Amino acid sequence: MIATATQDYQITWEKLPDDYVLPDEPVDNINQPPLAAALTESLEIAGRLPENALNSTNYGICATLSGKIVIKAPDWAYVPSIRVARQEVKRSYTPQLQGDMPVIVMEFISDTDGTEYSIKPTYPPGKWFFYERILKVPNYVILEPDSGSLEVYRLDNAGQYILQAPDENNRYLVAEMNLYLGVWQGIRENRAGYWLRWWDEQGQLLLWGSELAEQERQRAEQERQRAEQERQRAEQERQRAERLAAQLRAAGIEPEV
Repeated sequence: MIATATQDYQITWEKLPDDYVLPDEPVDNINQPPLAAALTESLEIAGRLPENALNSTNYGICATLSGKIVIKAPDWAYVPSIRVARQEVKRSYTPQLQGDMPVIVMEFISDTDGTEYSIKPTYPPGKWFFYERILKVPNYVILEPDSGSLEVYRLDNAGQYILQAPDENNRYLVAEMNLYLGVWQGIRENRAGYWLRWWDEQGQLLLWGSELAEQERQRAEQERQRAEQERQRAEQERQRAERLAAQLRAAGIEPEV
C-alpha cells in the first residue's frame, strides 16, 4: 500500500479486494466502443503499444480516499508501464501500486448531465476532480462524437487543467506518447462520423488495419497495371520488329535473327 495526501483526503493506493463487486453497467453510447477500439488499433499496428503498457476502455482505475474505494472508468486511457503480471489487472488497475499513472484519459460525451466536468470534491468525487487532483493525469480529453467538438486539457504546474489550443494542423501534442491527437472525419466499420486519430512526429497518420489493407490493394493494383503496361510495350516492340523484318524481306534483305 502506498499513501499520499491531497486536500482533506488521505489517499492510499490499494489493490481492489477480490470480492469487490464492480459496477456492471452498459456503455452509455453506441459510439464509445468503436471510438476506443480505433484509437487502440492504430497504436498497436504502428508498434506504439509496448508489451508492458496498459490500454483500457471503460475499465476501472482505483484509488482509496480516506478508507473509501473510488473507481472511475474512463472511456479510454493509456498507462505507459505496469509492474505486475497482466492477470493481476484484469478487473481493475491501481496506479502507483501496480504501475504508472495514466498519461491520458478520455471521455466521450454521451449525455447532458455534465459528469465529465464534475469538480465535486466530496465523496464520491467527480470525474474531473478525480483525474485532476487524485490521479493527476497530465492529459484529459473530452470528445463530443456527434459534433466532433474536442477539448484537450493539460495539467499545469499548479496542478490544474488548462484548456489547450490546437496547433496549425488542428492537432494536440501528447508529449508523454510523442504523438499528436486530432479529429478525423470519415467512415470505419459502417460508422460515418468523427473519430479521434493519432499522428506521429513527422505528421504521418497512424493507420487502421483496413486502411493498410486498402493501401496494399492499391499497391498491388498499381503493380498489375505496370506489368500490363510492360506487357503491352513488349508486344508493341515485337510487332514493330516483325514489321521491320517484313519490310527488309520485301527489299530482298534477310534480317539477322
